[in-house]
Amino acid sequence: MGTVLDKVLIANRGEIAVRVMRTCRELGIATVAVYSDLDREAMHVRMADEAYALGGQTAAESYLNTGAILTAIERSGADAVHPGYGFFSENADFARAVTGQGVTFVGPPPEAMEVMGDKISSRLAAAEAGVAGVPGRSEPLTDAAEVVTFGEEHGWPVAIKAAFGGGGRGMRVVRSAAEAAEALESAQREAQAYFGRPEVYVERYLSWPRHIEMQVLADTHGTVLWLGERDCSAQRRHQKLIEESPAPAFPDDVRRAMGEAAVKVSAACGYVNAGTVEFLYQDGEFFFLEMNTRLQVEHPVTELVTGLDLVAWQLRVAAGERIPFGQDDIERRGNAIEVRINAEDPAGGRFTPSPGTVTAFDPPAGPGVRLDAGYAAGDTVSQYYDNLVAKLVVWAEDRDLARRRMLRALEETRIEGVATTIPADVAILEHPDFAEARHSTKWVEETLDLSSVGAANPPGAAGDAGDTGGGGVEERVLREVTAEVDGRRYALKLWVPAGTAGDGGAAGAAGGAGPRARQRQAHHAGAASGSGSVTVPMQGTIVKVLVSVGDTVEAGQTVCILEAMKMENAINAERDGTVSEVRVAAGDAVGGGDVVAVIE
Repeated sequence: MGTVLDKVLIANRGEIAVRVMRTCRELGIATVAVYSDLDREAMHVRMADEAYALGGQTAAESYLNTGAILTAIERSGADAVHPGYGFFSENADFARAVTGQGVTFVGPPPEAMEVMGDKISSRLAAAEAGVAGVPGRSEPLTDAAEVVTFGEEHGWPVAIKAAFGGGGRGMRVVRSAAEAAEALESAQREAQAYFGRPEVYVERYLSWPRHIEMQVLADTHGTVLWLGERDCSAQRRHQKLIEESPAPAFPDDVRRAMGEAAVKVSAACGYVNAGTVEFLYQDGEFFFLEMNTRLQVEHPVTELVTGLDLVAWQLRVAAGERIPFGQDDIERRGNAIEVRINAEDPAGGRFTPSPGTVTAFDPPAGPGVRLDAGYAAGDTVSQYYDNLVAKLVVWAEDRDLARRRMLRALEETRIEGVATTIPADVAILEHPDFAEARHSTKWVEETLDLSSVGAANPPGAAGDAGDTGGGGVEERVLREVTAEVDGRRYALKLWVPAGTAGDGGAAGAAGGAGPRARQRQAHHAGAASGSGSVTVPMQGTIVKVLVSVGDTVEAGQTVCILEAMKMENAINAERDGTVSEVRVAAGDAVGGGDVVAVIE
């Protein structure tokens, strides 16, 4: 195969770029990285055989710059492009631009992308293949009145979803007619920012579903197989936190029926390469949700239970090879669980984005443990890109052992400099509902109690949330020290003044993620001091200002919308009063602790 694909350019960054490069190296294929100005020293750049600058900082300026990527392809002499996931991975125009240069695109045909990448046309295609979807409208929304009409007909809540996206981006749950207009505008804005297309549609929002998806693999010789399912029901903000395979408490007859449905959907659109057909499962029934025409973030759990390297098969299929095994040859053994480690502070269940520099990263090890990371100590997690730092995956003979192995591995994992979702992951894995598979896609946000999940700094450790440096409150950082008493060693955690010996320089961490910034993340997403200064908890970009000078506001009212790490965050007032100052406008860049408005 090396004579067919000699050099692969990975049109992506972070963990997935590193993942693809590792398989390429094992197959003897040279790798090419592309990078933005902020990623000049990133891990995927360090690992590649060669690398080319795209310029710019934001995704639009770099990883979504078709011209710059095509230039890198030409300069490098790459004969194939792997898009990873996100960015251009489901963009038919990009795939055509690549193949137009005589270069192999490692993914499905553009025509299949267009059918399945558009969630509206994918619903229609699935229906034609005899696979029922969640009740909804099969055309883009044009105004909020259509949302209201649908909600009144099918009942509230309803879901507005990006037509050309996935992963919960561009999705809003609308619980009443009064929320429709703002939810529609927000979904369209996020869909445009993340996928470059603003189209959205509406569908019924199921009351207590599980999110179960089926991995498929198809070649150019007519073979279409389902490899196994993944349960991705542990979610927040409609984005997955924990995934596992096989799905627990899932009847085998339903598993087979879902696999066969996934094959029908794939064959109906002429699908080739690796892809995922997603379903919602509730009360013994499953409904087609969407098809992701790319490799999924959670593909490692399928790899661990099947023993197949999905990236290797992507490359082989793209090279024209025939899949040499059939449906009955696929064996699934044991249980695998994946935890996404995101740069977010889960304190109190708020999951506040936490960009910054990783000052320490000690990975776990031991039997059945795999870590796919895109960062190491010294690397910076930027506000401009997705917040996935690493994926921790474990395998064991049964689900409970896999669950306990994951808890052990998480305990061994040490990441400093940015807050991560590890405390929330532990809370999920330890909960009886998860252990007994009683959870759903709504369970994390509606049932799981994360009020005791700690922040990076406990209240009072770094001063008042509104303090911007002149309040005289001493900053403190958490340090682990050892002591010996009567010959026995003890590990202790102490709060010490920032800047003292052994604090690792955390107070000066890049990206505004030092102790004071992390403390602000422990408060409400729109923290404000007692003086009435409304501050932002992290660096980002203001996308909308909702108040003007002279407006009367109430505590909890949204003052502005902040986008950070591709997520929109409501910045709220914490006191009643009158707006005396508005210091930002749409498009302004802000840093953690910046005052955006003053309320008197």
